[in-house]
Amino acid sequence: MNFSALSAHSGKVLSLLRIVAGLMFIQHGAQKIFGFPAPAMMPFDLMSQMGIGGVLELVGGALLVLGLFTRCTAFVLSGMMAVAYFQFHFPQGFYPLVNKGELAALYCWVFLYIGFAGPGEWALDTLMGRKRRRY
Repeated sequence: MNFSALSAHSGKVLSLLRIVAGLMFIQHGAQKIFGFPAPAMMPFDLMSQMGIGGVLELVGGALLVLGLFTRCTAFVLSGMMAVAYFQFHFPQGFYPLVNKGELAALYCWVFLYIGFAGPGEWALDTLMGRKRRRY
């Protein structure tokens, strides 16, 4: 198989990864804030760690879907997921499968990758960068 032919689509696939991760992350924030699409685990309190996390998940997820402020947003969300993993999951055991921290660990690394790789082809950041270069 000619894998070099796949490289031509890497920017589009990076965009898809960013969009899907953002859409999935929005659900976690919406659950914490609105009790949708699943019931919230506790009442929403903006001034709590869970409340701030919910806002970051909702707003950060939306920014990722749009591809706006992508690198900064992804870096902040990666850090948030690292804190979530080590604060809530790691004390329950070393292995993510045992401590139920697979999602937190995976989000952390996916967001870190997006922070370094950038938004991909289908992003407002990319579109605005192209417009700036024209002038």
